[in-house]
Amino acid sequence: MAGIDGAQADAQAHGLAVEFRQRPDASSLEEAAALLDIEPREIVKSLIVRNKHDYLFALIPGDRHIAWPKLRAIVGANKLSMPPADEAFEATGYEHGTITPIGSSRAWPIYADEHIVGRRIAMGAGAHGYSAFVDADALIAAYGAVVADISA
Repeated sequence: MAGIDGAQADAQAHGLAVEFRQRPDASSLEEAAALLDIEPREIVKSLIVRNKHDYLFALIPGDRHIAWPKLRAIVGANKLSMPPADEAFEATGYEHGTITPIGSSRAWPIYADEHIVGRRIAMGAGAHGYSAFVDADALIAAYGAVVADISA
């Protein structure tokens, strides 16, 4: 189901309104934000994280990074790691730079950083050259995401 068509279908199945917008390539977070006419914090990184033999999504504002001790505490895991690109593709059906929980080939648990609450965000859309714009609160509700302080 992966790809932009899969993301659109999955969003619709979850009753989630998503605007898929074509965007030019950018060489930095700041450039990407300027091209999209938004703040860097409104670009959310959808990170796939390995938890033993399973995975989870961590949604982190662009101007922040994962706080590993906080995420481990919330998940209840001693060890979490970022898988290599080929493993992330296998887990989600999405290539690096396009990853999103929307339409992922498997519905892994989602942990959303509390800093995205109440915002309209841009995130991976399942295909290079596109961004998905969505209300973070609606995304959290539609996918049952856990909201927590998981960034620094």
